[in-house]
Amino acid sequence: MHRTRRLDHLKKCGRYDRIDVQINIYRGVHMNKVKITVLKTTLDRELAAEYGAEGLGACPMLREGQVFYANYAKPEGLCDEAWKAIYQYVFALAHGAGDGLFYFGDWIRVPGVAICSCNDGLRPVIFKLEATDELSKIDYTPVER
Repeated sequence: MHRTRRLDHLKKCGRYDRIDVQINIYRGVHMNKVKITVLKTTLDRELAAEYGAEGLGACPMLREGQVFYANYAKPEGLCDEAWKAIYQYVFALAHGAGDGLFYFGDWIRVPGVAICSCNDGLRPVIFKLEATDELSKIDYTPVER
């Protein structure tokens, strides 16, 4: 499908926000910081009783109320596995997807917010991601090849 017709089609289908974010990334539009708040540390007692190690409790790495700010990379102190589970939402918000609603308005009703969890099936940690107006800055020297 021709690019212009495809964009028109995506606008009609309500998928333009995602494509617009991809175009902005390609054009080098700057990122904003994203605030990551730990809302809950949980434990599925039923699954933990059946499959978990003896004495398994909620995640020991994070605590409710803890706040991180994401730039171009995983924030220091945030669990690697949690970052792998949420980074695509962080990057979408950082590039402007927060101006609209995620998943066409049938998931989150608050613009600029995503509620996500890490991928631990026995003790998931629930995060609130919020777009900010604070511009991200690269605080490292990129490697030249």
